Amino acid sequence: MVAAVCLGASVWVTSGLWADPLGRTVAHNEGDHAFFEWLLGYGVRIVTAGADPFHTDLLNAPVGVNLAANTSVTAYAVVFAPLTRVAGPQISYVVILTLNLAASAFAWYLLLRRHAVRHRAAAVLGGLFCGFAPGWVSHANGHLNWTAGWLAPVILWWVLRRRTSRRRLRDGIVLGVLLAAGFLTAAEMLMQIALATGVFVIVWSCGRVTWPQARAAAPAALAATAVGALVAGAVLAYPLYLHFAGPGSFRGSAYPQRLFAEDAAAYLVWPDRSVAALLGVARGDLAPNPTEATSFFGAPLLVLVLAGTVLLWWRADPARKALLRALTVVGLLFAVLSLGPRLRWLGEDHDIALPYAALTGLPLFDAALPARFALTVAVVIGTTLALLADRLLSRPPAIHLRVPAVVAHALALVPLVPTPVPTVERTAEPRFVADGTWQRYAADGEVITALPHGSAVAPDAQRWQAYTMARGGRQFRIPEGYFLGPGGRNGAGRVGAPGRRAGGMWTRTAVTGHRYDIDNRDRYTVRSDLAYWKVRALFVPDRIVGKDGTLFRESLVHTLTELFGPGERAGDVLLWRVRPGIDPAPVPGDGPDGPPRPTD
Repeated sequence: MVAAVCLGASVWVTSGLWADPLGRTVAHNEGDHAFFEWLLGYGVRIVTAGADPFHTDLLNAPVGVNLAANTSVTAYAVVFAPLTRVAGPQISYVVILTLNLAASAFAWYLLLRRHAVRHRAAAVLGGLFCGFAPGWVSHANGHLNWTAGWLAPVILWWVLRRRTSRRRLRDGIVLGVLLAAGFLTAAEMLMQIALATGVFVIVWSCGRVTWPQARAAAPAALAATAVGALVAGAVLAYPLYLHFAGPGSFRGSAYPQRLFAEDAAAYLVWPDRSVAALLGVARGDLAPNPTEATSFFGAPLLVLVLAGTVLLWWRADPARKALLRALTVVGLLFAVLSLGPRLRWLGEDHDIALPYAALTGLPLFDAALPARFALTVAVVIGTTLALLADRLLSRPPAIHLRVPAVVAHALALVPLVPTPVPTVERTAEPRFVADGTWQRYAADGEVITALPHGSAVAPDAQRWQAYTMARGGRQFRIPEGYFLGPGGRNGAGRVGAPGRRAGGMWTRTAVTGHRYDIDNRDRYTVRSDLAYWKVRALFVPDRIVGKDGTLFRESLVHTLTELFGPGERAGDVLLWRVRPGIDPAPVPGDGPDGPPRPTD
């Protein structure tokens, strides 16, 4: 019954996608949605063609992409490859997203029921909050990795059970497999889990474990940890090498940490995707974007948790005090880390250094986005709510206090009940791609691309390649694309490939309608870019759509016609063949050929 409730809540949150999974996409993060669908399509190629799971040349031709350095859900891509092959990456995506949210809530329920509370209702309350807190619902806008919250309770459960287990080899092997699965599903989340679990266990042990007990338990714990490290290291040796030192790797983050940090005031307000928003009392403008609204608990909930912690501490036995102490330390630590290197309040930055400023140069911390540390705070709040509910159910308050207690919980939790993730219509796949007509214009492994190139603002070109991979058989490559790669400032990462003029020209034309005054220098530059990418054909569908709506197709066709002459009709697309080694003829009066212009 609890599993059904968790699944029902998850289907409610993702109902906009379930209404038409082939024709809808998330409204606020189309780029990430398309990228994860691409990874799922690539999973079919991993299974059926033996492709490298951690590096590909199908994207960003001719250089390729280091998938180990991206937010790759390799484990999901392989496990769900049969479903993707049969139903397509669109279906696999919404299935995984739905199961992620449901499994997170249910796994926390099981952990709380077994290790923290006596009453099932208390565990249900805590599990539902841990699985559907505002931050997790926010990440449902496009993230298959950061919605895999079930990883934390599963790993924590295995760590806790080692206190009484003596099967060192088995425990170590299972721990290693869990760590490897965590890295291949959500590497940044695994870093948070390891940090939070370490802090929790240390603080909890200080209040519960004597020195003789610790010395007696150390050999088994260290042995299991060593075996786990060896197993995880063996499984992850190649992807870890690629992640940190392989071709296409980078250091740091492609996103500015100061921007992707929590506004301290965001902890006190309610999120956009909630009942509070329907009542007009939410404030989502304090988040970096709709996908990274990771706190937004509301002042009533924080007051309830603070009062509940005091109540739980009062007359608690040593075991419960040790648990509360560990939870409080983890919650406060991660709340402070989520604020990033500088304090922000109500959208205004203040030059006040915070603890994260001392961590920005350290490995792993330099690549993490601070705002996501608030997701661990959500788990701490959910656990505290479960403990408080368990206390109230075990020792009901006096009759005159029961109504205020119910009202306090309702005021704190009802505004946070989530609403479905918003969706928009996606562009239908052209028959030119779907029925394999493209194979008349490019051989297997050659480069052919829709315009504009795949990107966060126009992800269709990359999305259609994912559909082709899922069907199996011959495959084309595409230039550029939406991914994380090197090329940012001071050796950091960046989103997409370093810009070339042709790609920038076509994207700008499609998004803004701007029409370039094409001259021979433009033709020379575009021809050089096409030769670099080794493109065999370019095509424009009859309708092109970006993240903000319909794009300027006629302007794009006009620019291509100025560059290459009229295109040819190939089914439901307009196509331009590219003949290697043959430059387009200059137009009289354009002036002499010159060097390429600076890139856009």
